[in-house]
Amino acid sequence: MPRTGRPFSVRMANLGPLGWVSDRRGYRYQPTHPLTGRPWPPIPEPLLALWREHVGGCEPECCLVNFYGPGAKMGLHRDEDEEARDVPVLSVSLGDAAIFRVGGPTRRGPTVRLRLDSGDVVLLAGASRLCYHGIDRILPGTSDLVPGGGRINLTLRRVTRPGRDGGLVGESG
Repeated sequence: MPRTGRPFSVRMANLGPLGWVSDRRGYRYQPTHPLTGRPWPPIPEPLLALWREHVGGCEPECCLVNFYGPGAKMGLHRDEDEEARDVPVLSVSLGDAAIFRVGGPTRRGPTVRLRLDSGDVVLLAGASRLCYHGIDRILPGTSDLVPGGGRINLTLRRVTRPGRDGGLVGESG
């Protein structure tokens, strides 16, 4: 994590032309893996088809792949490192169920908890696009999709404004 240097409890990877990266320099999107220098693998066609069905318009540039093992969670945050904040964010849950918490545009506002099961799709669009959200906990043993248990979350997003080429976006110091 940028300020503390502590690792996230969630393991991460990326698919697509841009990948979301976090290190002591901050959060940013970049076209290559930070350690190997290789481009991220392409976003699979079934995920692109789901995007086209629910979002339409421009193609996603990033698919963040998060793996939640036992005890993993993700604190309340907003997806605001993207230049294209008016384009929805589409999330697909696979594997064990999770307790998803979503609030409003301020961190301290009221929140609602929802159970997300394997196959559930969440679309943050319009006013909800910049709402705080997170994963409070995983419910182990609720699915046998992921060998050994756990949850995989696939989050597709557009990073740059449509019509622009990908590149470094959202770099913070």
